[in-house]
Amino acid sequence: MPYPLILGIESSCDETAVAIVRGDRTILSHRLAGQEAAHAPYGGVVPEIAARAHVEILPALVEGALADANVTLAQVDAIAATAGPGLIGGVMVGLVTAKALALAAGKPLVAVNHLEGHALSPRLTDPDLAFPYLLLLVSGGHCQLLRVDGVGTYRRLGTTIDDAAGEAFDKTAKVLGLGYPGGPRVEAAAAQGDPRAVPLPRPLTGTPDPHFSFAGLKSAVLRAHESGRYSVPDIAASFSQAVIDCLVDRTRLALALAGPVEALVVAGGVAANRGVRGALEALATTHGLRFVAPPLWLCTDNGAMIAWAGAERFMAGHSDPLDVAARPRWPLDPSAEKVRGAGVKA
Repeated sequence: MPYPLILGIESSCDETAVAIVRGDRTILSHRLAGQEAAHAPYGGVVPEIAARAHVEILPALVEGALADANVTLAQVDAIAATAGPGLIGGVMVGLVTAKALALAAGKPLVAVNHLEGHALSPRLTDPDLAFPYLLLLVSGGHCQLLRVDGVGTYRRLGTTIDDAAGEAFDKTAKVLGLGYPGGPRVEAAAAQGDPRAVPLPRPLTGTPDPHFSFAGLKSAVLRAHESGRYSVPDIAASFSQAVIDCLVDRTRLALALAGPVEALVVAGGVAANRGVRGALEALATTHGLRFVAPPLWLCTDNGAMIAWAGAERFMAGHSDPLDVAARPRWPLDPSAEKVRGAGVKA
């Protein structure tokens, strides 16, 4: 049986993306439109602006992705789209578009959890990555440690009790006047600073459960900046090192709790940070594990990861009815117990 051809749509935040991926891991096309200029004056994503931009951009991206792949909609085997979690306006735009395409072409619809898109994205470019693996999913809205046992099978070991690491990067960039998007701006400034210059906390390190907390670290950055005692590069470098130390400490604990795994995997927007990748690779080496991270372009939100997650689900026999609902919150492990402060992040 030939590998299925999947059209994937991503619109959960401020990236509008469409890709066509074949089940043998071939990426036939990928179109992405960012919204940095629209949100930069506000120092962060404005949901209403993002949703309107998705409406305006998405039709042309679908047409362009089909043209780039040299296929017609009739040749696609299924339509996959992010159905949550995310900014509900944007999620609805992408999901409704996918439903319309599926209905018009008579194709199955695959509703993809955005987090599963990140969780499975390393398997798109690394065919040797087998289940189970320990995943650090670290992005602007989520910071979780999960044991990935298969498509749709996740055991959450740790989550953030307040803010995610990516959100902390964005807020730190705003405090330091570095602009938006925050992650790359902070990483660039940190390269010019001393990571030992500013005494910053490492929240929850050493505690018995592998959860995260970054709200207190953000507050400490604000106080350090307002003190006038430290340069922007030194604050950025010290903040970055504090985040890395927290991620490594929590991941080390999760490895002890996860049981045997094939690899340590990192995914999500913060996985594009070179310091984070380097520290986690060193941790994997000390545990005798493979370290797997997607290419930098596949770490941030994109259509290829949604198409691939859709392909994995479709090949496993999954599809969804056209009345499937968009979800602003959608945990990968719904059976996981809520932790203190983690209601909207889990």
